[in-house]
Amino acid sequence: DWRGHEPPRPAAVLVPIVARDRLSVLLTQRTDHLPAHAGQIAFPGGKPHPEDPGPVATALRETEEEIGLDPGLVEPLGFLDTYRTGTGFAVTPVVALIRPAFVLTLNSSEVADAFEVPLAFLMDPANHHIHERTLAGRTRQFYAMPYDQRYIWGATAGILKNMHEKLFGSA
Repeated sequence: DWRGHEPPRPAAVLVPIVARDRLSVLLTQRTDHLPAHAGQIAFPGGKPHPEDPGPVATALRETEEEIGLDPGLVEPLGFLDTYRTGTGFAVTPVVALIRPAFVLTLNSSEVADAFEVPLAFLMDPANHHIHERTLAGRTRQFYAMPYDQRYIWGATAGILKNMHEKLFGSA
């Protein structure tokens, strides 16, 4: 129930699926000094600018700003369900196919690393775990998809879980 709260603020992220022989998802690790979500695994994206005509433009602009991905290598495919975060955002995930001939230039003030995770791993329900943490006296449950030394959780894992449900049903 969002009554009595500020309306959610819009944001858009790119869910970049790299068109390799074995499809992969391109993710970022945020820098440790950011004021929000420091060090977390994330999709590239952010808040819209007034000149953005819609969520696809926001996701492409933010992705180019954060990791230097050439928008000419990106083919948007569609949208997943809007994801509401506990921090007050309504995130529109834009799924896109990425030609693998890219060279990334990371914005070091926002992104510490960019890496790929096999799509098959992320879409395997055996890798969809429910974890919980207590923050400010409140216990929260969330999806987590640990991969190698990476801890994919929260909104990123929730968006990936929604993608799994859209592709394969809610099983």
